Amino acid sequence: MTFREQFVVPKRYNTLSFALMALGIVAVVLLYVTHGAKDDAHEQARFWASLLQNSVYFLLVTNAAMFFIAATTLAWGGWQMSFRRVSEAISACVPVLGIIAGAILLAICYSNNHEIYHWTDTEHVKNDPILSYKSGFLNKGFFTVWTILTIVGWSGLGWKMRQLSRSIDDKPLSKEEAKKYIWNNTVWAAIFITWFALTVMSSIPWFWLMSINAHWYSTMYSWYTFASSFVAGISLIVLFIVFLKNNDYLELTNDEHLHDLGKFMFAFSIFWTYLWFSQYMLIWYANIPEETIYFQPRIGKDAPYKGLYWLMFTINFLAPLLILMTRDAKRRYSTITFMALLIIFGHWLNFYQMVMPGPSPKHVPSILFDFGIGLGFVGLIMFLTGKALSKAPLIAKNHPFLKESIIHHT
Repeated sequence: MTFREQFVVPKRYNTLSFALMALGIVAVVLLYVTHGAKDDAHEQARFWASLLQNSVYFLLVTNAAMFFIAATTLAWGGWQMSFRRVSEAISACVPVLGIIAGAILLAICYSNNHEIYHWTDTEHVKNDPILSYKSGFLNKGFFTVWTILTIVGWSGLGWKMRQLSRSIDDKPLSKEEAKKYIWNNTVWAAIFITWFALTVMSSIPWFWLMSINAHWYSTMYSWYTFASSFVAGISLIVLFIVFLKNNDYLELTNDEHLHDLGKFMFAFSIFWTYLWFSQYMLIWYANIPEETIYFQPRIGKDAPYKGLYWLMFTINFLAPLLILMTRDAKRRYSTITFMALLIIFGHWLNFYQMVMPGPSPKHVPSILFDFGIGLGFVGLIMFLTGKALSKAPLIAKNHPFLKESIIHHT
């Protein structure tokens, strides 16, 4: 049996990715003209908040693909080897999206507009006991250094993991070489996981997102953010696998692999809901003003974001629970593709409601501009992932664990 190892980017695929990127650019321009170019600080903040939400969300989603690789590598798992190159290609988007998100975050941090990050206003901090107390952590210098280190770390370690994977494409390994190779992979995966834990699972959501509501306290926020981006990342992997399978690639990837990815989508949707409920329930029960203030514009009485908030919850919890519970649903291309798209959109809405009530607490801005910008990022991810897929064989044929993936069954 012969395999189609080299991916050739279809012309229609590139056309669609360029069209989406063009749509995103148009949306950015229109949002800038209607809001960003205004003299009013709130209008300007509306523009930057949209760029912040989209860039951070899609950066975290694509970085989740490398976390998936590192986690399965650290566990010495082999079932994912038949489609590992898909995850690697998605993670190749991180440097580009990281530069975009980093530039947006630093532009907001150092601008004269403090509507998004109130803690950047020095005079305001002096007269605010809570922000003054947090100033040792929430300050421009710390924000800048940690943002740069985070993006460079994700990009560099992801590049190293991809290079290790591709280093044996033309080099069959002896038994001793295979042991050394697996050990090196494990070490670098452990380093990535450690850096991921220090950033995504702790400090970065505090800096980039939670500090929009800098008076608020929550010890579960980083895990909540991680769960949201990870389940969307798994969904993105599924979409590319289905696309490649429909174009007669990834012959070694079968329904068993798709079934297990569907399990991840189902399980982490429930995990996200567990974190959502735990965070909300504890804050509701304690009824401490410093904590409940976060939920006032989202689900309080006459809250402007109430409809959006419960729509997001329905998509991210009830839809996966009801649709992905059965075995057949996880193996049916049409169903799992629909759910992958729905989950990515649902968690995009989640990030929207995490960001927008900060600069726009009294009304929900028109979501069309934000959605258009989001589609622009989708087009960029399509283009970068397709390019990365075409640069290396789709099958890691010399990997010591490939056989385990071929014979894998659920």
